[in-house]
Amino acid sequence: MGNFDQDLTGSALNRRNFLKYTGILGAAVSISAGLAACGSTGSTNSSGKPLGTAAKPAGTITATAAFLLSSGFDPMNASSAVATAVNQHIFEALIDLDPVSRKPYLALAAAQPQPSKDGLTWTVRLRNDAVFSDGAPVTADDVAWSFTRTLDPKNAALCASFISFIDSVKASGKNQVTFKLKSPFPLFSERISVIKIVPKAKTATPALAKAFDTNPIGSGPFKLDSSSATSGCVMSNNAAYTGPRPALVTKIVLNTSTDNAARLNDLRGGQSQAIEAVPYLDVSGLGDSFQVDDKQAFNCLFLMFNCSAAPFNDKRVRQALFYAIDTQKVIDAALSGYGTPATSYLDEGNANYQKASTVYDYDPDKAKQLLAAAGASNLSFELVTTDTGFVTDCAPIIIDAWKEIGVTARLNTNPSAAVYGNIVPANSFRVLAASGDPSVFGVDADLLLRWYYYGDTWVKDRMRWSGPAQQKATRLLDQAARSSGSAQTTAWKQVFDLVADEAPLYPVLHTKTVTASDPTSLTNFHGAATTGLYFLGVGRQD
Repeated sequence: MGNFDQDLTGSALNRRNFLKYTGILGAAVSISAGLAACGSTGSTNSSGKPLGTAAKPAGTITATAAFLLSSGFDPMNASSAVATAVNQHIFEALIDLDPVSRKPYLALAAAQPQPSKDGLTWTVRLRNDAVFSDGAPVTADDVAWSFTRTLDPKNAALCASFISFIDSVKASGKNQVTFKLKSPFPLFSERISVIKIVPKAKTATPALAKAFDTNPIGSGPFKLDSSSATSGCVMSNNAAYTGPRPALVTKIVLNTSTDNAARLNDLRGGQSQAIEAVPYLDVSGLGDSFQVDDKQAFNCLFLMFNCSAAPFNDKRVRQALFYAIDTQKVIDAALSGYGTPATSYLDEGNANYQKASTVYDYDPDKAKQLLAAAGASNLSFELVTTDTGFVTDCAPIIIDAWKEIGVTARLNTNPSAAVYGNIVPANSFRVLAASGDPSVFGVDADLLLRWYYYGDTWVKDRMRWSGPAQQKATRLLDQAARSSGSAQTTAWKQVFDLVADEAPLYPVLHTKTVTASDPTSLTNFHGAATTGLYFLGVGRQD
């Protein structure tokens, strides 16, 4: 259930190492309205209660995440489910998005970003008392560096495509940063939340950055004490923190387990106060003793093809495999109803949602016709899947559906690191079923579309999608980024229609995320619509 495919990056320094790791990975937010209501001391938690005046932190929160740590923590490239959740606690951006409500709030920024009349220059004033957890002050140089290093092509940064509209960033005063844009970008204030601020002194060279990846230092309310690829992470409150969301507990122990029964036992036995990815079949069995949050999410089950290899270089074959799936049957059988069939790239709960011109309703006859027209008779291939729980539950149902149209698929399930590190890059790769959730970074259509359909990582290196349609998608995304209002909406609709028709990678369904917690032990905890467990503004009751 709900993941970013657990892990998306590797080394922040090496493109090949980056590809070792798996892919990750609501309503869009009006940034101007949200920021107008908040200041550096006026932010609220997900329940709307004011933060910044917390009592001395007390107690320990123990929780169990559903995925293993499979990447480092350098926010320029971190994307594993565990690392990105931890990073939300230990780092700050200029503007942050609440991981639960998805509303923006001022973090390191002392006031709203200010644009020039032509929209090509933005200035941001920093909180003047911000310090990193090692006591070093957060400077304008640190902020400018955090953006500059991400934009540097040598770093092949995961987040680079999200801020490609930025031309340069410079410190323009002791506590002020100036951004020069290549073209106006109306989503500027919300989008800069993807860049967490790091100390330049700790990341200025490849050697320093490599060490920082495993021993991060941020300015957030918590600091990382320890981490393990198999057991999880431990965070403690950052006594140096001066921002609007101070820690309410002294420690967070984030255990990790991919075993559904183990996570449930942790919750029921009291070892954990919260768990993510509650197995759908077990939701009703939790009764009234626990708080269950189920939320419609972008998180999806997708099919991805090697579009350079016959017969999957013919979009009719890709379309046929979608039409052959009775998606509602998959949702009912594998997800106990906790999902919705994809009618567009975005989930229907997203404020930017528009129904695609191609919707893959169950139509096995049409699937057979498309295969025949493409000359793909007696089609047989290996279906690679990640070992994510709901993906492995869905895969056999999908394979059975394909049998009904004369297609044979052999199942090959592996951990995500192996899938994206070894199997997908190989020439023999053909079809992947996996899950992804880039909404951990933001919920606007531009960001979510760019995750899969812009740049090299997914488009070139994984789905091998090229040609006029792919080039058109890139042009449309750039056009939409420069636009606003109806012009932007129209351009996004064209992208939704194009990727639905081409289906180089496309969702079968969007899931609901289900989180469970003990309301007698935690205060103000709420499950998120994205992967991860988040404890900003959350305290202990006992």
